[in-house]
Amino acid sequence: MRKTSQVLAAAILLPGMALAEVQTETVTYQDGDQTLTGYLAYDDAIDGKRPGVLVVHEWWGLNDYAKRRAEMLAELGYVAFAADMYGDNRVTKHAADAKGWMQQITSNVEGWRTRAMAGLDVLRQQPQTDAERLAAIGYCFGGATVMQMAYGGADIDGVVSFHGSLPAPPADLGSIAPSVLAAHGSADGFVPTETVRAFEDGLARIGADWQLVTYGGARHGFTNPNADEYGIDNVAYDPKADQRSWLLMQGFLEEVLAD
Repeated sequence: MRKTSQVLAAAILLPGMALAEVQTETVTYQDGDQTLTGYLAYDDAIDGKRPGVLVVHEWWGLNDYAKRRAEMLAELGYVAFAADMYGDNRVTKHAADAKGWMQQITSNVEGWRTRAMAGLDVLRQQPQTDAERLAAIGYCFGGATVMQMAYGGADIDGVVSFHGSLPAPPADLGSIAPSVLAAHGSADGFVPTETVRAFEDGLARIGADWQLVTYGGARHGFTNPNADEYGIDNVAYDPKADQRSWLLMQGFLEEVLAD
């Protein structure tokens, strides 16, 4: 287990380890007047269309970590598009900046969903993408974002939240179409027990197809090998939780994106 976890961490940290067939490119797109720049990854050794997966970044912005996750999805055979939720090439390592940018987006839920849907549209329009088989995954802020996509009626098959804030469905929401997988750390001090319970109760109330998997002792940001560099007590990398949640996601995507 330890050796495998170390290999996974190295793969995330070293973009050059991506398979030679994986092609990447930046894609400029719009959400109203805001210009956004996302990151597309796909394996050109694969013929024909294949499922697409949207990747939504942590509150730090569309950094190398989020791009590497898109490359890893491409290596698994998906078309992956890492969306840009901030625009203007905004990426930071400072929590105050990240919090401010995130709050600008999340203060308007409809605008938040629209911004995420703009990235999904880019993914759907790629010539390699099977537009009938789509999913979205997100980290931290991105985890909350993919849940908002599900609550907002996104036409996708599944969403995966990694150490997200676990927003409960709105009280007036009757149902959602996507299946839900949430990977959560038991020691994530940013998400109180009451929030977790409200998330679970809300999804049960609307009859969603959902599962929440909790990793013992894992803190916020447990999938990111760079997490410890941010100097935040509640944020830490956990290689076992990282590996296990990534493998769990693979099985989930294989199920919900099956022909």
